[in-house]
Amino acid sequence: MTNNDIFKKLRVALQLRDDQIVEILELVDFRVSKGELGNIFRKEDHKDYMECGDQLLRNFLNGLVIHLRGTKENPKNPKDVIKSHKPKDAKPEFKAKKPEFKSDKKAPTSGDKKPFEKKKNFKNAPKKIQVVEKVKFKNGKPNQKD
Repeated sequence: MTNNDIFKKLRVALQLRDDQIVEILELVDFRVSKGELGNIFRKEDHKDYMECGDQLLRNFLNGLVIHLRGTKENPKNPKDVIKSHKPKDAKPEFKAKKPEFKSDKKAPTSGDKKPFEKKKNFKNAPKKIQVVEKVKFKNGKPNQKD
């Protein structure tokens, strides 16, 4: 596993954007541009691919420790910091409302022994009507059964 793979996996796992990575690296006085980060996160066969060196990964990990834990004078809770990484402008997840069915029977109470069960009655269900009659197709092939 290369340094690039490790860097990519940390970026995805912690939901970090390029500007956040630049800020983390600045905590340890290591300067890198967003363009250089983009080249590091490219595929290996891309013409602008750049290999992540040991120095960059080491400084990122040291900056990440400070970013998540804080310093001795100003400690932080890592879980709170990770929660703040989630994009705030993202659309909320769509949750479909469950349909509410009205029933003639009363809901079960805590004193009832068995919970309310709805039984299906198939006896009064309408029968399916056959709309299309059976059709015999002749497509030129002799039928073995006739």
